[in-house]
Amino acid sequence: MNRYSAEFLGTFWLVLGGCGSAVISAAFPEVGIGLLGVSLAFGLTVLTMAYAIGHISGCHLNPAVSIGLWASGRFEAKELAPYIIAQVLGGIVAGAVLYLIASGKAGFDLSSGFASNGYGEHSPGGYSMLSALAAEIVMTMMFLLVILGATDSRAPQGFAPIAIGLCLTLIHLISIPVTNTSVNPARSTGVALFVGDWATAQLWLFWVAPIVGALLGAGAYRLIGKETQEEH
Repeated sequence: MNRYSAEFLGTFWLVLGGCGSAVISAAFPEVGIGLLGVSLAFGLTVLTMAYAIGHISGCHLNPAVSIGLWASGRFEAKELAPYIIAQVLGGIVAGAVLYLIASGKAGFDLSSGFASNGYGEHSPGGYSMLSALAAEIVMTMMFLLVILGATDSRAPQGFAPIAIGLCLTLIHLISIPVTNTSVNPARSTGVALFVGDWATAQLWLFWVAPIVGALLGAGAYRLIGKETQEEH
């Protein structure tokens, strides 16, 4: 249970920190942190939690990551369901806390999106469903590639959280205008349930695309990460 609790708390922190920065701080009058600040916030949540709970649960914080690690042979199938449940619950509780905080401001309106992910008219930049699918698949694929490479026993030890956190920051810098950046079904679910309507109707894409991307990333690392005879 300590691993599942760690995943719950870690995902809670990711959604509260990342989505909270978008909802509360991104456009704050005159001193808003903007897209760069939101991107850094998501990266910092993963970096800080990787050092805090990485030695307990592996710090997946993301159903797609758990599935990708399973596909790469680094995670047991029997642990998938409990991890994913813990992650989704952590995201939902974070969404509830964020709603409690954000709704305390006069004029708060869920219709502004509440940091939900979307495509078409609900994409920040008006990008199509196909663009959203491509972005989420490719970004998650590269995220898994970095995670698997940085945590490989042959990689420099102790630096994986930095590489992974910076990778997530970069992913957000690229794709916030396209989908508001998911690459994480738990993050998407945690806020979409409070918006309902279009956010839950489009939620399927932010489960399917990250999982497909994670499987592709796992497959790619299996190909390039094989140990050669010279390494033995």
